[in-house]
Amino acid sequence: MNVDAIVLDVDGVLVDVGQSYRRAIVESVEHVHGETIDIADVQRFKEAGGFNNDWELTDAVALYILTRQEGVSLSLDTYTDAIAGMGGGLEAARTVISEELTPAARERILAAWDSDELRSVFQQLYLGSDRYLELEGNEPTIEAEGFINNEEVLITAETLETLQENYPLGILTGRPAEEATIALDRVGLSVPDEYRFTMDDWEGGKPDPDALVTLAERFDADSVAFVGDTRDDIRTAVNASEVDDRSYHGIGVRTGGLSGKRAEKLFTQAGASAVLDSINDLPNLLS
Repeated sequence: MNVDAIVLDVDGVLVDVGQSYRRAIVESVEHVHGETIDIADVQRFKEAGGFNNDWELTDAVALYILTRQEGVSLSLDTYTDAIAGMGGGLEAARTVISEELTPAARERILAAWDSDELRSVFQQLYLGSDRYLELEGNEPTIEAEGFINNEEVLITAETLETLQENYPLGILTGRPAEEATIALDRVGLSVPDEYRFTMDDWEGGKPDPDALVTLAERFDADSVAFVGDTRDDIRTAVNASEVDDRSYHGIGVRTGGLSGKRAEKLFTQAGASAVLDSINDLPNLLS
């Protein structure tokens, strides 16, 4: 596989977010609504698609818990499968929930669902009290050290050095810009602003291809590899190929939630050019 530039996702590729973002999702819902799902079940929403934004994934989990609290017998498998069948994302989740409820129950759930409160709790748990005050500008209401401190680096120094020596590197992530900077600093990777896209830089979100195509243009690259940990990452590369004459290779890694043969199957079905155990296998793939 010959490429001129490499674009990297952050979560599940450069850093492990199993005990940070994913923990914040489940604990935010429990804090606000008293019940939640298992942390392993967050992967079901990721596989349903359309949840590159973890705040929206938290909302979808909250809607599920509120529906169950109304006495509706809706299994998590049924819920996430139906979301996937409608194209994924929060709007699909709202549609699935609405179809399960009476009008009165729907009104009660929508009245109890407070996206702003969930986001505030999420950010406090994830960032910790001090960073929350610094980055969000609001006084914390929860005393928290911050799950962000649990993120382990997945890329080795040797791999990072090899990639930097041989390719221009870009970043395409669903993280807010400041949180992306924290992760990249932890990794030891410095990427100029013009070569990275975060949640704050474009509205589409993955799998919208616009940001990836823009990065390819800025690199003046004919062939680009995009490494991610979800099918939406792979679809981003596939969608870019459909709207642009350049060559885009979606590469899936098994360090973000998809693992084993299931990862091979789902990534390949999404159009992956390759599936790797981790980002540290990328130099050998490209050599």
